Amino acid sequence: MARAPSPEDIYDSARAEGERRLSSSALEQASTGFIAGVTIVFGIVALGVARELAAPDFASGVGQLVGALAFGVGLVFVVVGRTELFTENFFDPVAAAVARRRLVALWPLARLWLLVLVMNFVGGAVMAAVFTVHGTLPGRAHHTLALVAEEIAAKDGLATFTRGIAAGTLLTLLSYLLHAVGSAGSRMLLAYVVGFFLALGPFDHVVVSGLQLLFGIWLGAPVSYPDLGLNIVLSGAGNLLGGLLLMTLTHAVQVKGSGRGR
Repeated sequence: MARAPSPEDIYDSARAEGERRLSSSALEQASTGFIAGVTIVFGIVALGVARELAAPDFASGVGQLVGALAFGVGLVFVVVGRTELFTENFFDPVAAAVARRRLVALWPLARLWLLVLVMNFVGGAVMAAVFTVHGTLPGRAHHTLALVAEEIAAKDGLATFTRGIAAGTLLTLLSYLLHAVGSAGSRMLLAYVVGFFLALGPFDHVVVSGLQLLFGIWLGAPVSYPDLGLNIVLSGAGNLLGGLLLMTLTHAVQVKGSGRGR
């Protein structure tokens, strides 16, 4: 039986992957961010279609559960396709930036975050424009997607921020756990479980929630671009706090505290 990797092994693997991402060209970073934005929209659409199909026959709670089960496939597409959502660039690249021990390492990290975040939205917006065309989706799926956007916009600012913390922690935990498994099947299962829990919350991932609000705006829901901007700020800040402080920093301290961190 293969030995389970130690926290130090996982951290070293993450640092190597983070170095690769920091050293990649701007074009590569932008393209991986764009593709991740495109593919995560399939999860958003799956949530809307599944929830719409379940809602006529079941209580709304069951519809939300079915929608969360459907959303998980979107995160599987992102992980297996080796593309990157904004929060996936917390644990690995930060580990690499810390290892460089130079302030100049902050610029490649900032460039990576900015490019991936922007291109996540660009790719997602392109795909959302396709799916918002009348007749593209079955039944009343557009109505359900608009309702999801309304629910997101209706939350107060503190709830958006705290749900952002949860989402950032959860997605960064996924980044960590992916280095603890070796098979494609294990990676798919981890991604699906995290995607399901993310949608079940629902927790506010800056890209996922932002694209859901964009769907609502384009589908005529009582949601505005200022709502979208506010969500990006609050959920993005929560993602950073949860991903960097609750996950990345604590794992780094764990490894350094063992005396084996290099």
